[in-house]
Amino acid sequence: MSAPRYWSAGWLTALRGQLTHWRLSGLEQRIVWPFLLLLLLVQGLSLMLVDRAVEQSATRAIDRDLVTGQRVFTRLLEQRAERLSEAAALLATDFGFRSAVNSRDVTTLSDALENHGRRIGAALVVYTDPAWRPVASTGLSVDRVAALLPVARMAGMAGGSTPAQTARLTLIEDRAYQIVAVPVKAPRTVGWVLMGFVLDRSVLLQLAAITDLRAAVLLQGAQPGVLMSTFVSEAQLLAPVPMGEAAACGRMLRESDGAWRSCEFVLDTGLAEVRGAPPLRLVLAQSVDEAVAPFHRLQLTLLLLTVVGVVVFAVGSAVTARRLVLPLRGLRRAAERLSRADYDTPVRVPDGRLVGDELVQLAQAFESTRQAVQQREHTIGRLAYWDTLTGLPNRAQFIDVLRARLQPDAAGTLAPLAVLMLDLDRFKHVNDVLGHPLGDRLLCEVAQRLSSGCAGADMVLARLSGDEFGLLMPSRGAAHTHAVAQALLAVLDAPMRLDDHTIDLSASLGIAFAPDHACEPEALLGLVEVAMYAAKQRQAGMLAYDTSMDNRSSASLSLLSELRQAIERQELRLYVQPKVDLKTGQVLGGEALVRWHHPQRGLVPPMEFIPFAEQTGFIRQITTWMLEAGVQALQQWQEAGLVLKLSINLSTRDLLDPELAQRVRSLLDRHRVSAARLCLEITESAIMDDPTRALQTLQKLHALGVRLSIDDFGTGYSSLAYLKRLPVDELKIDRSFVTNMARDLADARIVQSTIGLAHNLGLTVVAEGVETDKAWALLARLGCDEGQGYGIGRPMPQEEFFGWVRRWRAPEREALHVDTDFAQML
Repeated sequence: MSAPRYWSAGWLTALRGQLTHWRLSGLEQRIVWPFLLLLLLVQGLSLMLVDRAVEQSATRAIDRDLVTGQRVFTRLLEQRAERLSEAAALLATDFGFRSAVNSRDVTTLSDALENHGRRIGAALVVYTDPAWRPVASTGLSVDRVAALLPVARMAGMAGGSTPAQTARLTLIEDRAYQIVAVPVKAPRTVGWVLMGFVLDRSVLLQLAAITDLRAAVLLQGAQPGVLMSTFVSEAQLLAPVPMGEAAACGRMLRESDGAWRSCEFVLDTGLAEVRGAPPLRLVLAQSVDEAVAPFHRLQLTLLLLTVVGVVVFAVGSAVTARRLVLPLRGLRRAAERLSRADYDTPVRVPDGRLVGDELVQLAQAFESTRQAVQQREHTIGRLAYWDTLTGLPNRAQFIDVLRARLQPDAAGTLAPLAVLMLDLDRFKHVNDVLGHPLGDRLLCEVAQRLSSGCAGADMVLARLSGDEFGLLMPSRGAAHTHAVAQALLAVLDAPMRLDDHTIDLSASLGIAFAPDHACEPEALLGLVEVAMYAAKQRQAGMLAYDTSMDNRSSASLSLLSELRQAIERQELRLYVQPKVDLKTGQVLGGEALVRWHHPQRGLVPPMEFIPFAEQTGFIRQITTWMLEAGVQALQQWQEAGLVLKLSINLSTRDLLDPELAQRVRSLLDRHRVSAARLCLEITESAIMDDPTRALQTLQKLHALGVRLSIDDFGTGYSSLAYLKRLPVDELKIDRSFVTNMARDLADARIVQSTIGLAHNLGLTVVAEGVETDKAWALLARLGCDEGQGYGIGRPMPQEEFFGWVRRWRAPEREALHVDTDFAQML
């Protein structure tokens, strides 16, 4: 008993699966339902019109049959009249009847009339004299016969040639009689023979046998009634109905076997000429159901064809819609794959014979788009992760590989790694003397030589930036790593010949180990860069990282991840140190400084994180934050009515960023701040590291209208040749000269010379470290334009700077005096 149940469950599951498979989607429904509804509407309208036509045609057919039935009824009456006329004529010519008439014996005459009437089945036989006075009769008494004599006289005087013209209908005691009158001649008319048949239900049955019509003869008048009928319900026949002159059609009669459509006809009885005689009417009816039955079969056939057509159309349209939608679904899946960056799976192009050229062209367009995007992604991938000049992996790919290899295994063990960073010595000199094209060729040659020295499959050689190369390899101990480093340096010992130039190169190489030194890619690169720069400074060729290279390394390593979160957690604060005009005492603006309010360490001094940010490259993120916060402060000052300028420091890495000018322009445009209100300060060392690239960045910033300032001028080994080429607007004298200038004549003369040099070059001079009124007075006497220092105002939160400006009062002129002897010595 379980097998049928299992079979039924499986069958239902299969049926449910098929129904789910054939369930129409939204687009398929939008294709199928409108056309299906349109078909149903057209077919419904057609069936309605057919039904109306059937009704009209059936009505006309019934009316024709009813008129035909009236004619058949009339013909039956004519046939009865013929029989009656022949019988009356036969009686009028009968010798015995004539003898009885001549004998004037009423009894004999009555017997003859009765015998003859019995033979032919006549209900009434009357003999009258020529004056239409009754003499003898059978069926009715003589005095009752007098009532029908007017009708009989009309029948006899009609003189018609046909029985229908001579026969008359009349009413005697609520019974209808068909009367004929025949003259008795000998040879002249000696009397009249009247014969009549009772018009009973047999005539209607005979009519029904011929025409399938139901009939009734009605008596109209003061007391209407049904004389004879073949209807089941006769009461409805006496209901009032509007009558025409001859007939009234269209009345519906309800019988037990359905509805019947009837017509009424006036029977010609001749009673109209008799005053007070009620008319007779013939009611004929035909079954509507029988009349429309053939049409109903036709309608059912049409309905069946409509249902079949709708089903066929629905299935066909669903198949067609699915044939159209399936390629669209494929295109949708292809679009989803493209959105998921899956560009390898080709787009299936459907058969044009099944779906049309438009979908084929759309699929081909999708496939062309996929191929184009795949090609562009491949190109972008190479640009993003490969160095286009040397063909080596770039810094981004190197960091990704390093991060992947720094992931611990299932046991939580981290495989030891060694990271090497190599930087060419004197490469800037090659670019400056021989040009960048030859420098690029030199880098390609270096890349080839280094690649030949890194034959291990697990080694990753990359060009990190400029003339820096990185190598990632598994660590097999310090000795093995040092041997690999020595081999890399050795491949660069041989001179390189490019065109007519022979170039001797050397390199400095740093080494760091994971997890001994760090476990994060950025931290590891920062440490190996420290080791590389230490090797360059010591001219040691190769050095492994040691904590002695950075006595703050342990604190700096933890600060790296915290610095990254400091910006996200809004822990950095913008501080401003005021700058004033040394001649008028007016506040001109300030210098933007960054402070870090650590949630656990409190206020972290800038010297604890700015140098490390410089080494790791995170200084760019800090500069971006400083520019955003500084421009917002300028906007707030501008809205408060303070026309001030703000100076922001740039690092060496910032000057080498080609997108710096565009970011500054976007910030100024977004906050609607004039570029002249922003001053960017750069150090001499930042310019001298790569003068060419730094000059390009400065020229872009100068084109924006941003003021440029050289910070800490005089502390480096700057070249006046570069100074005159730089598009700068001011020089800042380092505080080391300003602080002691009132006591040290040499410092004072350096400041004086610097001011004169700057003014001759058209630059504004700003002095740092103004801590006393005496220093203020001396700087003003020497012609210094602006000053800043603790004697003017300490760095303060940006929110407090506005109030400080309102409260600021410059020192009285009497307080600003200069030692005359000291001044004369200058």
